[in-house]
Amino acid sequence: MSIRIGAHVDGADAVAQAQAIGAEVAQVFLGDPQSWKVTGSGYPGGEEALREDAAAAGIDLYVHAPYGINVASTNNRIRIPSRKLLQATLEGAAAIGARGVVVHGGHVTGKDAPEVGFDNWRKAIDSLDTDVPVLIENTAGGDFAMARHLERIEQLWAAVQSSTNASVVGFTLDTCHAWAGGIDLATAVADIRAITGRIDLVHANDSRDTAGSGADRHAHFGAGQIPPDLLTGVIAAAGAPVVCETHGDMTPDIAWLQDRLV
Repeated sequence: MSIRIGAHVDGADAVAQAQAIGAEVAQVFLGDPQSWKVTGSGYPGGEEALREDAAAAGIDLYVHAPYGINVASTNNRIRIPSRKLLQATLEGAAAIGARGVVVHGGHVTGKDAPEVGFDNWRKAIDSLDTDVPVLIENTAGGDFAMARHLERIEQLWAAVQSSTNASVVGFTLDTCHAWAGGIDLATAVADIRAITGRIDLVHANDSRDTAGSGADRHAHFGAGQIPPDLLTGVIAAAGAPVVCETHGDMTPDIAWLQDRLV
């Protein structure tokens, strides 16, 4: 199987780290993921150097947007800065030649109609100026999340597809998030594709917690609660590039997948 497998790495040492763990794909942050600023990868020589070195090494780059982004929010003090930060992240991703920017689906509050959040997503996509794909990621928890349950993902997808910039929107399937969020992994790929028609990237993670727990706690493969055959089945069926996001040494995780996806 020709699925390209990689991991989240430190942007300042992205190429060397990816090579050291046998990764063909490298996901990076462009600054502190808890910050509201894009400061860059920190790579020696700057973003052009990272772009050139990754290309020379045959490594595909992706960017994960900061965690605070919530373009669905009805709070102007969150939604407007979120849009600006997403645009800045996309510009930074373009500078390093990234193939996409992963961004969480966000949420509204219990006082809000979910439809408002979906329409805020449409408006956010309308406002973007980018050729870099925005890869919306399903999330693990939250009763008012935009992208936890399949019904919500369907509503969110319909909203962003009505945008004038719909062509830049893609989808990231996170296996831990799907498991924790209550999505049946046995049918997850078919269910998501029935909604979106695509899966552009897979975040391949085992889960520390039980199915439907709502807990976003990644685990190394074989050390979590997801049955190994179920986990590899999802990844094989998706057929998209893979990013492993467990902490510490991810060499065993990449090898674990490579051994099973043959």
